[in-house]
Amino acid sequence: MPLSGLVIAPSTELAMYAITIDHRQTGSQLDLLVQMFRLRRRVFRERLDWTVSVSGDLEIDIYDALAPTYVLVVSNEQDVLGCVRLLPTTGPTMLADTFPILLGDKEAPKSELVLESSRFCVDTGRATELGPHGFNRATFVLFAAMLETMRSKGASAIVTVTDVRMERILRRAGWPLARLTEPRKLGQTNALAGYLNDSDQALEAMYRQAGIEGPVVRKQPEDRKAA
Repeated sequence: MPLSGLVIAPSTELAMYAITIDHRQTGSQLDLLVQMFRLRRRVFRERLDWTVSVSGDLEIDIYDALAPTYVLVVSNEQDVLGCVRLLPTTGPTMLADTFPILLGDKEAPKSELVLESSRFCVDTGRATELGPHGFNRATFVLFAAMLETMRSKGASAIVTVTDVRMERILRRAGWPLARLTEPRKLGQTNALAGYLNDSDQALEAMYRQAGIEGPVVRKQPEDRKAA
């Protein structure tokens, strides 16, 4: 996809950054995780009206118990602006165990080289900066963080269950989804599964459209305590 005309000038200071949180950091990052689960409830239960598991004001499901890696976009004021969950495909996944109908006659990936992403969302009420196409700038930061995290884990692709609306966003952003099968109606959603492959071109496109020049994932100090 040509990217001419889609580039925004780098800002002097990015008002957000990305972090990763794994199961070993749960205690020290509890405040950010609670914000993330609250955001997921607002997006998936309240706005999209999906059938998801909720506990109080949090959206938490069985896959959160499988030691995922969370990728968060965080403001400089420590507000969670967006999130996505990454799981290894060597264990249970949403595609294999919750949505196998989307596989058709194919098998779900089981490989150390493939991660699964789920629960991608951005808080458009808090993250108000827009990039190209009218997409939220935090969306590009989160896409870039997914690519960076994939590489840091030695993976070469992410498999995901998504819908045709998100597929269009990914294509226009410059990170096209490679479909596993054709879309299928699940409730009110035209759902499908596919791969997001590692790509220098895609990562560079995310940086340009976020208005930054380099990595977005920031290493957190080991002794950071929850607020």
